[in-house]
Amino acid sequence: MASAVKQSRPGYGQLLRTPGAWTFLLPGFLARQPFAMLTIGIVLLVQSTTGSYGTAGAVSAATGVSMALFAPQSGKLADRFGQRAVLIPGTLVHTAGVAALIVLALAHAPLWALLAVAVPTGASTPQVGPMVRARWASRLGGSPLMPTAAAFESVTDEFTFVVGPVLATALCTGIHPAAGLIAEAVLTLAGGLLFASQRRTQPPVHRAQADDRPRVSALSVPGVRVLIVAFLGIGAVFGGMQVSLTAFTQAIGQPGINGLLYGIFAGGNMLAGIACGAIAWKVGPRRRLLVAYGLLALATTPLWAVTAVPLLGAVGLVVGLCIAPALITGYTLVESLVPAAARTEAFTWLTAAVALGQAAAATSAGQLTDRFSPSTGFLVPLAGTALALVVLLALRAHLLPRTSSAAADSDRPDTAAETDPTTEQATEPVAASGADCGSDSGTGTGTAAEDRGRELANA
Repeated sequence: MASAVKQSRPGYGQLLRTPGAWTFLLPGFLARQPFAMLTIGIVLLVQSTTGSYGTAGAVSAATGVSMALFAPQSGKLADRFGQRAVLIPGTLVHTAGVAALIVLALAHAPLWALLAVAVPTGASTPQVGPMVRARWASRLGGSPLMPTAAAFESVTDEFTFVVGPVLATALCTGIHPAAGLIAEAVLTLAGGLLFASQRRTQPPVHRAQADDRPRVSALSVPGVRVLIVAFLGIGAVFGGMQVSLTAFTQAIGQPGINGLLYGIFAGGNMLAGIACGAIAWKVGPRRRLLVAYGLLALATTPLWAVTAVPLLGAVGLVVGLCIAPALITGYTLVESLVPAAARTEAFTWLTAAVALGQAAAATSAGQLTDRFSPSTGFLVPLAGTALALVVLLALRAHLLPRTSSAAADSDRPDTAAETDPTTEQATEPVAASGADCGSDSGTGTGTAAEDRGRELANA
């Protein structure tokens, strides 16, 4: 079955020839950059004006926390009132917030003022990634191209995390400390408004009706709560690496290589994402997540002890290579854990967890750097992934799909059976094609799953 599916799987070329696709892909790519540029831009600007990594991390954390808390609400509003109705005011508020933050930082405003502006700035960050995925689902419907679109979006996200931080760092260190945030605001305004103007590809609005049945919350699914913890740990890697690499390169008198080092780290993440989408996995997603996360925690172990730039780049590359398999596989598990009606919310919560973990790690790494040394900030990624790994191992039974939930979600006869999670005979769904690894597609993932076969393998 796997080989048949793989042979019939449409490719990226056919996907990109979908009518109207480029009208939302290009502006969507521009509008995604704030998510990758915002926190590092804040760290570099605030640290430059205050001289404190702790202050910079606190402001960055306030932005990330507000982004994480308001992102699910933004998704719900977009489903109810339409993407354009949410995106236009959000883009304007976010741009104004970034501008105010720049002015206050350059004016050496007190911390409370920076925090007061950071909250609405983060809360209004456009959630373009889920909106692009929703547009793919609307354009493709039940097409077999949906899994390919899911993999494409995953790689695009990874590429964004390569380009955004490197661009922000280069602008801040090469031109002016505020240049990164200025570019972020310009890209948000131009990309956001251009993306919102593409009305023809906007998904239809689903307004609530009086007789609608209550919707199941994604947070009520135990497996989702376990995945949120895992994604918090992944966010800790992003936040800890951003602050610690900045502090390390400045401590050795080479701030210009910060962008290079972070680019190597993010590049490893992107390369692993591409490979993950090209592999026809024969191992179930639960086992893949546990193995990938264990490797990620192991890879972060030597970061704090590295003092040579080439070695730090090599270790950062390995850490980046370990992120994408864990991240994408976590998204894949949502398909079998969450009913179709709540999957968009589930994906949004996982994205928010990364932002929240990133914010908390930036604060912690900044405090450690100020009190001890730049290298101690690298302990944050290790601590975050180690703690999350303990939770994953202890609660791994919740990552097995329940037969009752799967049956209620669709009429598929090949749902995984529930077995004793403590034995090696528990089963879980296996990706039938390489695109399964990148099925972090948000809205419409369930439709795609119904159009393709899946094998069962022992977990």
